[in-house]
Amino acid sequence: MSISMPTSSVDIASSNNHNNHNEFQPYRLSIDKVAKLLNTNIQDGLHASEISTRLQKYGENSLGDGDKISYTKILAHQVFNAMILVLIISMVIALAIKDWISGGVIGLVVFINISVGFVQEFKAEKTMGSLRSLSSPTARVTRNGDDVNIPAEDVVPGDVVLIKVGDTIPADLRLIDSMNLETDEALLTGESLPVAKDHLAVYDNFNQPIPVGDRLNLAYSSSVVSKGRATGIAISTGLNTEIGKIASSLKSDTGLIRKVDKSNDRKPNKREYSRAFFGTLKDIAGNILGITVGTPLQRKLSWLAIFLFWVAVLFAIIVMASQKMYVNKEVAIYAICVALSMIPSALIVVLTITMAVGAQVMVMKNVIVRKLDSLEALGGINDICSDKTGTLTQGKMIAKKVWLPTVGTFDVQNSDEPFNPTMGEVKFSKYTPQFIRDADEEIDFNLSYPDNPMPKNFHNWLMTATLANIATVNQSKDEETDELVWKAHGDATEIAIQVFTTRLNYGRDSLESNYNHLNEFPFDSSIKRMSAVYQHKESGETHVYSKGAVERLLSCCTSWYGNDDITDDHYDSQTLLPLTGDDKEIIEENMHALSAQGLRVLAFATKDITGDSSIDTDNRDQIESNLIFQGLIGIYDPPRNETAPSVKLCHKAGINVRMLTGDHPGTAKAIAQEVGILPHNLYHYSKEVVKVMVMTAMEFDALSDEEIDQLPVLPLVVARCAPQTKVRMVEALHRREKFVAMTGDGVNDSPSLKKADVGIAMGLNGSDVAKDASDIVLTDDNFASILNAVEEGRRMSANIQKFVLQLLAENVAQALYLMVGLAFIDESGFSVFPLSPVEVLWILVVTSCFPAMGLGREKASEDILEKTPNNTIFTWEVIYDMFAYGVWMAACCLACFCIVIYGKGDGYLGVNCNANNSNSDVCDLVFRGRSASFATMTWCALILAWECIHPMNSLFYMRQDTDNPWWKQTAIDLYGNKFLFYSVLGGFVSVFPVVYIPVINTKVFLHKPIGYEWGLAFGFTILFLLGAEAWKWAKRIFRRNQASKAKNPEYELERDDPFERYASFSRSNTMEKPLKMV
Repeated sequence: MSISMPTSSVDIASSNNHNNHNEFQPYRLSIDKVAKLLNTNIQDGLHASEISTRLQKYGENSLGDGDKISYTKILAHQVFNAMILVLIISMVIALAIKDWISGGVIGLVVFINISVGFVQEFKAEKTMGSLRSLSSPTARVTRNGDDVNIPAEDVVPGDVVLIKVGDTIPADLRLIDSMNLETDEALLTGESLPVAKDHLAVYDNFNQPIPVGDRLNLAYSSSVVSKGRATGIAISTGLNTEIGKIASSLKSDTGLIRKVDKSNDRKPNKREYSRAFFGTLKDIAGNILGITVGTPLQRKLSWLAIFLFWVAVLFAIIVMASQKMYVNKEVAIYAICVALSMIPSALIVVLTITMAVGAQVMVMKNVIVRKLDSLEALGGINDICSDKTGTLTQGKMIAKKVWLPTVGTFDVQNSDEPFNPTMGEVKFSKYTPQFIRDADEEIDFNLSYPDNPMPKNFHNWLMTATLANIATVNQSKDEETDELVWKAHGDATEIAIQVFTTRLNYGRDSLESNYNHLNEFPFDSSIKRMSAVYQHKESGETHVYSKGAVERLLSCCTSWYGNDDITDDHYDSQTLLPLTGDDKEIIEENMHALSAQGLRVLAFATKDITGDSSIDTDNRDQIESNLIFQGLIGIYDPPRNETAPSVKLCHKAGINVRMLTGDHPGTAKAIAQEVGILPHNLYHYSKEVVKVMVMTAMEFDALSDEEIDQLPVLPLVVARCAPQTKVRMVEALHRREKFVAMTGDGVNDSPSLKKADVGIAMGLNGSDVAKDASDIVLTDDNFASILNAVEEGRRMSANIQKFVLQLLAENVAQALYLMVGLAFIDESGFSVFPLSPVEVLWILVVTSCFPAMGLGREKASEDILEKTPNNTIFTWEVIYDMFAYGVWMAACCLACFCIVIYGKGDGYLGVNCNANNSNSDVCDLVFRGRSASFATMTWCALILAWECIHPMNSLFYMRQDTDNPWWKQTAIDLYGNKFLFYSVLGGFVSVFPVVYIPVINTKVFLHKPIGYEWGLAFGFTILFLLGAEAWKWAKRIFRRNQASKAKNPEYELERDDPFERYASFSRSNTMEKPLKMV
């Protein structure tokens, strides 16, 4: 085909050498010529051996170094955050007053925090970079004769790429086949309307320049398919694409400097300049303090740091006030250390590391995290709304039953290979599915299907099933085994139908060459049907072939050939009869009979429009009206083996599982029973109760928001679900204060994915639009992976709680101990500090960062999925624990210091014992007391890290279902987290050298070697351990007395009768009595 097209007014990236015939201009070449030049096979695509060679030659299909890690940005992030800035300010003050030792130690603390943070954030950025590449748009390509999903970056010139509605086109394509294809090229051309494509166009007039926007046989990288489907050959990738050539114009200005609008010679007023100036200051301050960047939890912790900063300032003022505002060098440094004791400097670093590690772990569980916010949300999920096909089920469909009203029922037997039409056999019964279901005795399918002669209605149905279908089934040689294998391309449902028709020698490939494909109306989730219009090349006969959801297609049908149930009076009748309401009831009853077997049921219809000039083949309403009903097909999609156990675990975890599917209610109900979403013994429940459990989208959408809120419980299954139904379900759950995860794969699912607390897109069958709207992506489309994500989210949330508790409880202990220590007054009338400034800083270094990182790596407790969902880090339990552990630790340290000074010693506090040049003999008791309390504080803080592993269970009995002795199991548990174990062990050992190394002990740490005081330090550490164990014991007693089970209607699902709540009300109180959902 050779045509000339009008020139578009939009031409921002046209080729410079239009008249150069030797230049590769694929839009001017035929499809076969392009395929030959790129050395590719249109049907089988590239072979695996060519991929690596082309990747090396052309490079990755990306627009450059957009995700390149910036070392300066990471360093700035480490330096410019509220907690590190406090340390830097403190260091500057210490050096300004010439306290070189304290200033140097604070500098060491800063260096350690920044270094550890830099290294770990660099690793985290690499991890998140790899995750971004995993969650980036994928491409569906044909390679070695197979349709496979690959990262868009791996597309190479010559790849045969398949695109459909919602896909982001991965490379510039020369279209080789298309149907109703329209693409949104606004990003490239600025054209607001979608562009209709024509793969047959060839612009072979080299003298006429063709702008980018007018090359209708090309589809461009980064454009989005807004309608139809197509196949194309990748002609350019990466920076060689049209969008790559103008990539610099696509970079958005995300800097902190706000600019005033000076476009079109506009003159801004002074108020705009001042607004931009102060807005820039606000953005910079928010960025530095971390209150405008990062995840919600990171921002919350940044606000906590700001709050603690002002508390620290208040404490520093109190320290100075206690010395009657006589602030010498020692008092100033002590005030700084008191302030620093309130700042958990390692908190943000450890949080970043923990979240990055959590995201990396999820990849191993087939979950890709696109937004870190979702990691925080996953732990609080208490409602999962899941699709059925491919998520709860295997997505490997086999056509099992076909019913044709005037012929009978066909049954596919012994077929377990979804793509192989030669496997199994087709048997026949003249009875309807309804008759077979209701018969007193079992009816066998023992007849071969009638093919001699082939019933006319069976032939017509096979034509519809084949041509109202875009899937293909063929044999090709496997590159590894060199054997012929059956392969299929297309949607799983359509593949199942195509395999059935191919089994009877009605394959699409063998028939399509005889027809002109005039038009196609693709499947639309809002009307749940599709249609194709074909014209026979020889006879000129034009037919409409349609398939879709039974009730939706029946609404378009006005006639049929009647029903031949038991007698043979109407066998293969060719007499059209009006389709009455009673007839539709017969069809629906047969549909129910098939769907009750767990089969997905579709209907087929046709009509002859030959010579009817009144019908516009571009008008969908006209094409899909006055159709002739032909028959039903039942497709079986078995549930995944792991789905039922996963649903059971969800119920144990206090998570409601709901199925929102486009399938028929009967099919949805059968599968839901099989996987445990619905009870197996539904026949024990009244019809009214079952109606509450299972609703159609029409019934659910017919209710107002007020009526939905009055339902005691929301339905567990919503069938024939439309996209807007999913949105309403999310909104209804939010009104009941539920935390919702929603799955989706289509373009129309984007609103519900965005509205849900966690949007979950399908990685295998999901559109790029759905992935962009989601928070996480399942690489295997498996429901069990959602549970894995929830479990990992709970583990990470629990670990964040653990190290937040450990860090803040230690801060409470230090601040309280140092503030009470101001009461120790020496002969000169000044306070004697119970810990020296350097001791305080050393404890912060040894007991905070590394043990907290170890807690962030702690594995999930065995009962993690039996706890109630929780999406809050700062619970009241954490706050109570923080003060309980902190106060008890401060009391132990204070008692140790007092015994050394006043118990064993005579109470003499020396003179000037806070100075670096103090006399160690005069300050002997104070130095000894400091050594003992220093060891006690360090060891207690490290013991606290272990105590935080489990909020309730004893340190010596954390894993309760074990046959090991308590001491052996404790050793196994503690050593299981090696990072935490060695962090604690290293901290324990570090106390001894700093107490005994000469000069450093007396001149830097202001303490000295001790003897019997070690016994006190050990004793009070043990006492702290016993106190912590007593606190946990009291909590367990309280919990047993006040035990309250998870407050949701299905919480006891797997305890006794999981659906007891549904059986406890009738239709009347469901619709009339406003009961609150709990």
